[in-house]
Amino acid sequence: MLPTVQTRICRVLAMVLLGIFTTAAQAERIKDLASISGVRANQLVGYGLVVGLDGTGDQTNQAPFTIQTLTSMLMQLGINLPPGTNLRLRNVAAVMVTASLPPFAQPGQVIDVTVSSVGNARSLRNGTLLMTPLKGADGQVYGMAQGSLLVGGFGAAASGSQVQVNHLNAGRITGGATVERAVPVALGEGNIIRLELSNADFSNTKRIVDAINGRFGAGTAAALDARAVQINTPEGGDQRVAFIAEMESLNISPAPPHAKVILNSRTGSVVMNQAATVDACAIAHGNLSVVISTEPVISQPGPFSSGQTVQAQRSTIEIQQESGMLTMVEGASLAEVVKALNAIGATPQDLLAILQAMKAAGSLRADLEII
Repeated sequence: MLPTVQTRICRVLAMVLLGIFTTAAQAERIKDLASISGVRANQLVGYGLVVGLDGTGDQTNQAPFTIQTLTSMLMQLGINLPPGTNLRLRNVAAVMVTASLPPFAQPGQVIDVTVSSVGNARSLRNGTLLMTPLKGADGQVYGMAQGSLLVGGFGAAASGSQVQVNHLNAGRITGGATVERAVPVALGEGNIIRLELSNADFSNTKRIVDAINGRFGAGTAAALDARAVQINTPEGGDQRVAFIAEMESLNISPAPPHAKVILNSRTGSVVMNQAATVDACAIAHGNLSVVISTEPVISQPGPFSSGQTVQAQRSTIEIQQESGMLTMVEGASLAEVVKALNAIGATPQDLLAILQAMKAAGSLRADLEII
């Protein structure tokens, strides 16, 4: 009897642990689904010069702004060029510098920057960005960028032959900008903050409210709409930070997403989420190809005649159509949908038209989005 009881206990414990692990695997933290209103990054942009290029910079006759920028910079350094000086530079390139200023960034911290050519430079590899002020949308300087570029590619040319790997006109500088001004972040008014969901969903909003009220007490959180949740927090700075940290770490089980099918008409990519289903429908798939071939025809005059040789064109049109069998397609899960569509023998490009037709017929139970 004892081994049987132990076996049953082990089975019960295994089922409980399996349920815990399954719930934990499906649960997501609130911080992964929503963000606090007002806590966001700010975009910065600047215009500068990259020097030290190995003859791959801007062609100054086609990019005069590079010469103007360099002349202005030299004047600020106390170097005045004689009037009428014609600079022919090959190691300088005009660039745009972009960065994202994270929330709560303080003066003295460093951030990464991306440097992109705006002229006709062939490569920014091994270049050095000169001191470039980074401005925000309000025109204020929030950072200063400078440093050596890291370009993830290379190129080589010799005797008219050229080899290039990856893109050479954009690079990145890790820690290439220093924050000069902080952006004040207002965490709501008084002791009230707002959570904003990444995707509007009434079900997830309700589950977040229930999780917060279940942990901190009724009335702590209230839903404003499908995206925003209002939360009452402690007024003290330390207590407020501790409250937000614990609140963001709460786990909830997200509601199933909306059924959606994404089509990329440029690449032929088709992506469906797990909620996409297909009602019963019949599909006949076949390709129609039209081939027009043109051949030159020479018409020569008869012997001893006064005619001239004439060249004409003769065109041949050939139409080919693949036979398409009528196939029933029905699926209650993503795996069945994919299996049924593959059974038709459709390519990704063909799926674009097939899915559009299925949506028009009312058989595709998903939102169709074309990008």
